[in-house]
Amino acid sequence: MTANSADTSSSVFRLSPLIRITLLCLYVALTTPLPFLSQVTGAPVPPTLLWVGIGIGLVALYAALSERVIVDDKGIEVTYPQWVPRFFRKGWSLPWSEVKELKPRTTGQGGIVYYFVSQEGKAYLLPMRIVGFARLVKLVQEKTGIDTTDVYPLAQPWMYLILLGFTLLLLLVDGWTIAESVSAR
Repeated sequence: MTANSADTSSSVFRLSPLIRITLLCLYVALTTPLPFLSQVTGAPVPPTLLWVGIGIGLVALYAALSERVIVDDKGIEVTYPQWVPRFFRKGWSLPWSEVKELKPRTTGQGGIVYYFVSQEGKAYLLPMRIVGFARLVKLVQEKTGIDTTDVYPLAQPWMYLILLGFTLLLLLVDGWTIAESVSAR
């Protein structure tokens, strides 16, 4: 199954923009002050090396957040753009005929995630942070016959809105920190 298939009944689900923006902003907020602080404090790690590392990390995070879920009559597939190296994020594909069950698992934080279990016993994580999750779950139920009435996303949008709000506050503090470190030179 590929994204370029001629099947007209395929649906593509992408990661929620709220989640993507929140996580990218959080990354920027947590890392941007480091090169400035390194220079002011005379840390052994040069600011240039930190900027390179931050840039590589940002590209890696963006790659991880570029996940797409493709559902059609044949199965479900998690893919990434061609520019994302397969060794980094290779995705997976599972035909509907191979789906044995949808099994819940409790996370370390007390939430619940779901895994497709194949006929061979392999587990595939049900993508939960996508736009249209309710529609995806409905399609899974239609294609597999598995009851999905109790399947809900791991995190609600309001949780990411709160995180985004605190991240924006952190960015303000970062601005002040950077301004102070630049003026201290």
